[in-house]
Amino acid sequence: MTRFLLMAIAVALIGNTALAQDAPQQAPAAGQPAGTGPQTDPLDPVPARQRGLQLGGDAPVTSGTAFNPAISVILDATYAKFSGEVDEPAGFDFGHGGHGHGGHGHGIGEGLSLREAEITFTGTVDPYFDMIVMAAVSESSIELEEAFITTRALPAGLQVKAGKFLSDVGYINRQHLHDWFFVDQPWMRELMFGEEGLSEVGVQLSWLAPFESYTRFGVEVLEGRSEGIAAYLGNSDHQIVTVLPDGDNAPVRNRWRADKGFSETTGPRLFTGFVKWAPDLGFDHAMQLGAFGGHSRAWQNEEAHSSGRLETWDGDGSFGGFDVVYKYGSGGLMGHGNFVFQAEYVYRELDVEYQSRQFTDFSTLALTGPVLDPDQRDQKWIQDAMYAQAVYGFAPRWNAGLRVDAAGLTTNRAYDTGTDGQGRRGMRHDEDTSWRYSTQMTYAPTEFSRLRAQVSYVDIDDHGHSHGGVWQLMLQFNMSLGVHGAHAF
Repeated sequence: MTRFLLMAIAVALIGNTALAQDAPQQAPAAGQPAGTGPQTDPLDPVPARQRGLQLGGDAPVTSGTAFNPAISVILDATYAKFSGEVDEPAGFDFGHGGHGHGGHGHGIGEGLSLREAEITFTGTVDPYFDMIVMAAVSESSIELEEAFITTRALPAGLQVKAGKFLSDVGYINRQHLHDWFFVDQPWMRELMFGEEGLSEVGVQLSWLAPFESYTRFGVEVLEGRSEGIAAYLGNSDHQIVTVLPDGDNAPVRNRWRADKGFSETTGPRLFTGFVKWAPDLGFDHAMQLGAFGGHSRAWQNEEAHSSGRLETWDGDGSFGGFDVVYKYGSGGLMGHGNFVFQAEYVYRELDVEYQSRQFTDFSTLALTGPVLDPDQRDQKWIQDAMYAQAVYGFAPRWNAGLRVDAAGLTTNRAYDTGTDGQGRRGMRHDEDTSWRYSTQMTYAPTEFSRLRAQVSYVDIDDHGHSHGGVWQLMLQFNMSLGVHGAHAF
């Protein structure tokens, strides 16, 4: 009898322990930050890149429960066919060389291409910090996309993010390509912030205000060395190599080298701020309105010509904008009836010194142009861009969408802010708006796989010249492994 009683007590204790461990953790009430950091974004409560298991607490980690960190791999590949070449929209090409597509870039070329394999490690470090590390592997390079920590237990709704991360300005900037509804990204993100978006090393401080509706404020202090608004080159030499005949007409190799004259500005160079507000629209609806802006202490660009001539722009830049996102969840099977609308607008000003110089000897760069009107001017570039898109789930597993991109929508001009010694003002040009119209259809066999087709019509303004529109066909497949990469229907 005694042995039987002891066995019954042991079974009861084991059962109670298992039930306690399996019980779901109660989420904190809205606006209550204690122990978990600020409330998550109501539009994106569990972003795809942060779906790793949050361990936390004192629960033991064993091979029978979870692996810390959680690991995921997302593979993205495309096929593209264009009816012609597409240049940069007028006003955004500066020295006619574009903004470049280095690294593992998201630019899509014709033919078959493996855009990237994204590898993500995410998890809870301890009760105080979460961590995420994300690398993009292409056929020719490995690039660290994000690597940051976030706090979990700061008081008063505060949270700190530190490391390399995508800025929270706007809505789509913080998303990776597998989060997009279209094969390519909007012009606004690419032209204003760079092909990889505004991704920087720095620190972010955000505050979830104790209001009834979701309201979040944030400021970021960033190094400022990415493309777009924070382009920074730093000073270096401009050099070319030529072969010239000597006195006996024998070829002699010559190296022409001179200082570019760029300003050296130590970081941090970029400062941003944002606010996001989500009114309560009921169970099936969600909306977020946002405003953002920033200032870069340095903005630099250059264009080196085969003749040896060097064009440079050196100054600073500022930007501001707003975003709106609306989501409707129909409750239909596998996304049937769901609807998403999002739009963003960004305005940018660049205040720079422009110079065009040419070698006069092996170590001297002299200004080109006539003596009374040399090619050195203080310029101001004023530009804007926007996009608007809507996506609807027209059947289980299927959705379709429309998107309109515009560059130079309301203002797209460059002008000299001063006069030369003769009282003459230099160039000023106003560009027309460039447009892109896209439509897509997506089939998601499961939440871990996605097949997409997209057709775009691009109408670029090329400094007042029209070359006709360009049609683009793009096909994409996106597959994920691991706990991180599930795509919501």
